This record gives sequence, C-alpha cells and structure tokens, in this order.
Amino acid sequence: MNTPHHEHDATANTALALKDPVCGMTVTVQSAHHAEHEGHPYYFCSDKCQAKFSADPQKYVAGVRDAAPTAPVPAQAGAIYTCPMHPEIRQDHPGNCPKCGMTLEPVMPTLDDDENPELVDFTRRFWWTLPFTVVVTVLAMAGHQLALFHGDTQNWVEFVLTLPVALWAGWPFYQRGVQSVINRSPNMWTLIGLGTGVAFLYSVVATVAPELFPAAFVIDGRVAVYFEAAAVIISLTLFGQILELKARSQTSAAIKSLLGLAPKTARRINADGTEEDVPLSNVHVGDQLRVRPGEKVPVDGVVVEGSSALDESMLTGEPLPVTKRPGDKLIGATMNTSGALVMRSEHVGSATVLSQIVQMVAQAQRSRAPMQRMADVVAGYFVLTVVGIALLTFFAWGFFGPQPSWVFGLINAVAVLIIACPCALGLATPMSIMVALSLIHI
Repeated sequence: MNTPHHEHDATANTALALKDPVCGMTVTVQSAHHAEHEGHPYYFCSDKCQAKFSADPQKYVAGVRDAAPTAPVPAQAGAIYTCPMHPEIRQDHPGNCPKCGMTLEPVMPTLDDDENPELVDFTRRFWWTLPFTVVVTVLAMAGHQLALFHGDTQNWVEFVLTLPVALWAGWPFYQRGVQSVINRSPNMWTLIGLGTGVAFLYSVVATVAPELFPAAFVIDGRVAVYFEAAAVIISLTLFGQILELKARSQTSAAIKSLLGLAPKTARRINADGTEEDVPLSNVHVGDQLRVRPGEKVPVDGVVVEGSSALDESMLTGEPLPVTKRPGDKLIGATMNTSGALVMRSEHVGSATVLSQIVQMVAQAQRSRAPMQRMADVVAGYFVLTVVGIALLTFFAWGFFGPQPSWVFGLINAVAVLIIACPCALGLATPMSIMVALSLIHI
C-alpha cells in the first residue's frame, strides 16, 4: 500500500506505515529509497528493492492498492500461508489446503500468534470421544463374555456410542478425504475416510436393517458390525495428529523465541543530529543508529563511532564479549555490554542474520519427512488398487456367486474396503509419529 501522488506532500513528514511493493516489508515515507510510476510514489526498504521495481514496475504495482495509509499495517498483513503437507500451496490469507484440507499455517510465525487452533480442536475431539472408543472396543472384543446385552441390542449400543466418534471426531478426516478425491490427489486421508466411512456405514445398515443380509450373516441374533474398527482408527489417527501438531508447535515456539531476541525499536540519528526511537520495521539501509550500553544491536551493520564489548553468544555460543571498533561488523540482536556505539545499518528486515536463521528453521519445519512422502506415494496407488479390487469382487460375486449373488457381491466388496481400514491405520499412525519425532529432532 502506497500513498497516491496528490497526497504525497501532506504526508511527507509523517511516519506512516507503508509496504514495500517488492518484498512487502513495512516502510515509511521518510525512506531514502523511492520512485514514481504513473504519477504515484512508491517507497522501498533498500536500493535492491528499488532497482527491482524500476526494472519492471508493472510486475509489482498490479497487486498494490493506491490508498492513503491512515493506520499502521497489521502484524499479519502480507503474511503468506502454506500447507504443512503440501508446501507448494501458498496464499495470502488463512484457510484450508485445497489438496488435503489441512489448516494452513503462516510461513513465518509472529510473536502475536496464538496456540495452533488445529491442535486445540483435535485435542478436544480426541479426549471427549476417547471414552466412547474404549467402551465400544471392550463391547466388541469381550461382549459375548460379559453377556451384558442380547441379540441386536449390542449393535444398537455400539451404534449410539460410535456416533460422536465417527460424525464429530472423524469429521475433519472425512472432509480431507473428500477434498483429496475432488482434487484427484489420493493420499492418507483418502484411505482413512474410505476405510472408516465404509466400516461405519456398513455397520449402521447391519444395525438398522439386518433383514437385508442373508441368513448366513446372522450370528447370535445379530449381524456382525465393525463400529469398533472405525472408532479405534479415528481415535488413534487423532492421537498421531496431535503428536505431530505438538511437535510442530514446539518448533514454532523456537521460532518465536528467535524472533524475541531482536529489539522492538532502534535509536535513529536523523540528518539534523536529533535522535528518536523508531520501530525496527522503520529502519532502512544506511541509517545511523545509536546503541547504548545494555541495549541490543537492532540490525546488522558496521561500527561508525565508539568502542564497546559485545556479547555475541546468541550467535556464536562464545561467552566472552568481543570488542568492536569503527569498521567492525555488528550482528543484530547481539548485546552491547559497556560503551556506546554509533552504527550504520547494512542489512535490515529479512536480510539480517537473525532473520535468515529464523527462515531456515521455518523452512525445516515445513519440509516433509521421508516417511511422510512415502506414505502419500503408497496411498495414491493403494487407494486405486483397493477400489479396483472391491469393484472386481462385486461383479465377480454378482455374475458367478450363489444366490442372492448381488447381495453377496455387495457385502464382500464392502468387506474389501473395510480391510483397507487397518491398512489406513498402518500408514497413518506411523507417519504421524515419525513426522512428530523428526520435527522434535529439528
């Protein structure tokens, strides 16, 4: 966002927050780097950005809205959001991944970010429905020994207990599974949605309308159901996702700690010799800055005047302060321990050493573990194979099986799809745990 030309004079001496149209960094109309295009002034954080703009203005002004900046740019303005599973997905607003449905995360976290809302949501779904999963599993595995219910009554009890697990706790997985089909990108969520969905729907039909099944399927007055399979897989997959999201949150916390190392303001020396405290985002390349004893160096630069010892342990791990004199390089976020310094800024914003460290950590956080990539590749082929085998089973039983052949065909085709349920679990849980462990090691 930049100031239109007819308002330039009125705002030339005010520190309004603008955005560099090239890199998106916050700048002010006091910046020494500016250019005009089609009668509108544009302001930049450095000569490099100004040169890029001058070489191809239309490339950068297309998305710039020419309006007077009456308020500072919000902390998340210009943030880019990406998918943890598909880093190639990038957009300028929050939302869900169009490929897998996962909640998008900021490429670069900020100190103001709250706890991961997806982690909060999944944790709530897991703990609220875990008791239902445990009870359903006990009934399915030991119901005949406990003899608590008779006939199809147990099916109805399991159905009621599984409803919140399947329809609430597992709802995000079904959304992602459907999204993967719509976008023709079968993955782990396709398997989970297919396996648990078919197991649940088959069991519902067996409970509500058992007369549709051949007499051979009725045992002890009820048709066998698979409610516990759907419930257990949804709960365990939620658990795996919670592990992964917690590990990702720990990495985000580390990034926030790194961001917190930088000071919030800098003491800028103006051309007339006066000094003022300005936000770090308003510091430009070439600015003269004063670093007083006990303060942190705001940005990367070089000593112009003075001598002091700086604690650079945050970068080098060396506990002994390093003496700095005119001409020596300074690294942003290092601590000035004794004397006063005057420095000239050379690297600001994303060009500082600290920012590059933060970017590397954030990039490592978004990188996909080998297990994760393998699971998606296998899932892509496995889903199509399972569906193909199910269709083949349906038609084979329909044409060549005993009567009622098509009923047997449908039931056995569903059985093939239900078998995909533990296969989905075999991919989902190890993948989630391995990704979590790899992120913890990062």
